[in-house]
Amino acid sequence: MTWSSLRVDPGPDREKVLEALFAAGAQGVHEDGATLVTHFPEDADIGDVVARVREASATATCTVGEAPATDWSVAWRDRITAHRVGRLTVAPPWLAHDLDPATTVIIDPGMAFGTGDHPTTRGALRLLEPCVEPGMVVADLGAGSAVLAIAAAKLGASAVFAVEYDGEAIGNAQENIERNEVAEIVQVFEGDAGAFLPLVAPVDLITANIISSVLVELLPTMFAALRTGGRVVLAGILAEERASMLEALSADGWTVQQEDTEELWWSLTIARS
Repeated sequence: MTWSSLRVDPGPDREKVLEALFAAGAQGVHEDGATLVTHFPEDADIGDVVARVREASATATCTVGEAPATDWSVAWRDRITAHRVGRLTVAPPWLAHDLDPATTVIIDPGMAFGTGDHPTTRGALRLLEPCVEPGMVVADLGAGSAVLAIAAAKLGASAVFAVEYDGEAIGNAQENIERNEVAEIVQVFEGDAGAFLPLVAPVDLITANIISSVLVELLPTMFAALRTGGRVVLAGILAEERASMLEALSADGWTVQQEDTEELWWSLTIARS
């Protein structure tokens, strides 16, 4: 099968363009700097995909090309690597054989987000490590592959609630939890984070690697769910959104404790003022 590649410079409407690509049938989107790259099979209507992108963002530019014939069932593995982040290493199963299980988060990516290859995951992990103390109760919102939930367990948390809205990601998250032998610590729940978090409150620490608009909506719920002295690690925020996010945090009574920037992405640790 011949595949077409589509490279999109999304301009200021990045999230809208991402939504348009997935709505048009993209199975995954790779970030090449500011450019979004995806592929479609030969029977896909690329013209329709481009039209949807331009409807989402009038300033987006699209470049269509022919992708080389590739056995994607095998080749995608070559793109996944092991990443050392602080005391932990995030690795796929086929690269984890010689690594210490106590400090390795083994993630089979499947269809869920969170392999360690994305800057938002690494930023969250860097900020998570100094926040976790033995015995803590942690909530991981938008858990995806459960990479952050598993990391919290391996860093010493005694209970972790991993909440994911996408039902298709739940199976992958559960498999990763069992693969890392933390099923007695990490529990996966399918549902809306805003509705679920009050049910397990109070918690000591919250992690949330989600798009900024959703994070802003969740801020009051997270504020109410934290124990005194609790903290939140936020990721999934573009660096260009830093000013608007700081404004929202200040309005809701948060204090920024630490920041992390990698490539286009900004992550941070916040606490109740």
